[in-house]
Amino acid sequence: MRSDQKCDDNKRSQIRGLYVITPELDDTIALLLKVKAALEGGAAVVQYRNKKSSSPKRIEHAIALAALCEKHGATFIVNDDVKLAFEVDADGVHLGKADGDITAARKKLGADKRIGASCYDRPELAEAAVGAGADHIAFGAVFASTTKPNAVRASLDLFNQARHLNVPMVAIGGITAENAAPVLTAGAHALAVISDVFDAADVKARARAYASLFPSHS
Repeated sequence: MRSDQKCDDNKRSQIRGLYVITPELDDTIALLLKVKAALEGGAAVVQYRNKKSSSPKRIEHAIALAALCEKHGATFIVNDDVKLAFEVDADGVHLGKADGDITAARKKLGADKRIGASCYDRPELAEAAVGAGADHIAFGAVFASTTKPNAVRASLDLFNQARHLNVPMVAIGGITAENAAPVLTAGAHALAVISDVFDAADVKARARAYASLFPSHS
């Protein structure tokens, strides 16, 4: 196997485990404390998602979160915003259907960054995303979601259908530590969670409950 292919395979293999998506907090310290607790509990990936704060505040958040993730050996992904991901040297970006072109994002960010794509309940979007260069894909909502109550529901069979794409698959939508087992059995490599972790009375303990579902993950 060529060395560049090995590098690409390593990059693609690292999206696994608890994948937390940040709550929309404007206060940087409050945000960092919550994410730090999740990382201490075993979160492997942090996606920064914020639709409300100002651009300077979002840059402040992203720079701080990138450093925190680096300290804990976690992957840092920016939601939607390729420019912000580039500016803070994030590990990658996650794109929805209205968030821009995967090929353009790859050109901007470079070959060593990770690009994820939302595929909702549509296997053809997964095929197209991976064909365009996405490193991982996401299906959901796998359960009813309080964050996005109107989100389309995605069958767990989608993970089996997409196995041949040979990229990590992320499940999102209404996931809890208690209902996650069948999602992993279906083939998901990572569990994307917002409220069930960050609304918990003990964020660290809740993250640890998810991390325990991935005993071989380090």
